[in-house]
Amino acid sequence: MSIVYTHVASPVGPLLLAAEGERLLAIHFARHGQPASPDAGWREDRGRFDEVARQLELYFAGRLREFALELAPRGTPFQLEVWESLRRIPYGRTISYGELARRVGRPAASRAVGAANGRNPLPIVVPCHRVIGASGDLTGFGGGLEVKRALLELEGVLAPDARALPFQTA
Repeated sequence: MSIVYTHVASPVGPLLLAAEGERLLAIHFARHGQPASPDAGWREDRGRFDEVARQLELYFAGRLREFALELAPRGTPFQLEVWESLRRIPYGRTISYGELARRVGRPAASRAVGAANGRNPLPIVVPCHRVIGASGDLTGFGGGLEVKRALLELEGVLAPDARALPFQTA
């Protein structure tokens, strides 16, 4: 089966969505102000992503707390286990990397869990932004710390920060 993609506008910048069949494979953030580029061999198909775009729009409007999409992330068995655990972090809550490591049964592996978290191919939908440092600091995020802060503000975890970049208008 071939991989299809599209770009969708979002309040945190353009997102590249990729799918195989009906299953979402990846969400990529813009880099340096430029939309992410599809991999070679991917075919553009805007219509395939109507439901994903609808749910993302509802999420950004504060009207969706849990995504109901067919997902097909590609990773190692350990990464898949970490990503599945991320999906169980409730909207509006955060946990530390150490807590995530405990939840996957590897309490001494917070660095490995952090690395798996950083390779999450489905940010926002698989909420890796809800994992923070043990001290409460915002740490690494593929979309940038401004986007992580904006997502946590949207979910009510953080008070709005006038210094942070506000949501962009699509």
